[in-house]
Amino acid sequence: MGEDQNTNVSTSGPIRVLLVDDHTMFRQGLARILASYEGLEVLADVPNDAQALEVARDLGPDVVIMEVQMPFERAVATLQAMRAFPDPPRVIIVTMFESPRYVRALTGVGASAYVLKTASAEQLVATVRTAIFDQQGKNAVVGMPTEMLQESTDGVEDVLSARELEILLLAARGLSNLQIAASANLAEGTVKRHLANIYQKLGVSSRTEASREALLREWITIEEVTQSDPPVT
Repeated sequence: MGEDQNTNVSTSGPIRVLLVDDHTMFRQGLARILASYEGLEVLADVPNDAQALEVARDLGPDVVIMEVQMPFERAVATLQAMRAFPDPPRVIIVTMFESPRYVRALTGVGASAYVLKTASAEQLVATVRTAIFDQQGKNAVVGMPTEMLQESTDGVEDVLSARELEILLLAARGLSNLQIAASANLAEGTVKRHLANIYQKLGVSSRTEASREALLREWITIEEVTQSDPPVT
């Protein structure tokens, strides 16, 4: 999984946590639960990615516990932005999606752990502490069946990167190379190279074939493909 870049978190005081979840009751309830555990301090709880980035820059939490929902690429962008901080926080993904694709991509761009919402409070707290005190450890996945984890590591040579998944999803939505470049903040030539890599990894020769293969492998979903986004010009 992704290599840890954050080795500067202080372990002398309480672990400072930022919560990010758009469900107010869940977020506030989790804040109360975490605050009841010795050695944890909830700095703030916010409802969305934009506020999470702003608060994380201002308060410098040790750990960000972030819910992830579709669209998938929004979570990738948020993780990449946090990873670019001078002293990036550890990020623990909390989600209802039991998807090896999410595990691969989100841990690949900086997530320290991936926790299903069916996990217990004790499991989440243990994950937070592990993220801080075992910073050289591998990414943790809590609450996912073993067979699904095995699926997430099978055929590594054919696994798409987070950026390739993003580009493939945009291509599946019918965007041109120029529109994908504008949406992903890339040069058009870079988009073409990514698509060429995607075709090679999937053993296909066109966008249509790549999209069909990715849907069959459940790397993208029909809900993500048909999601309505503002047109990119």
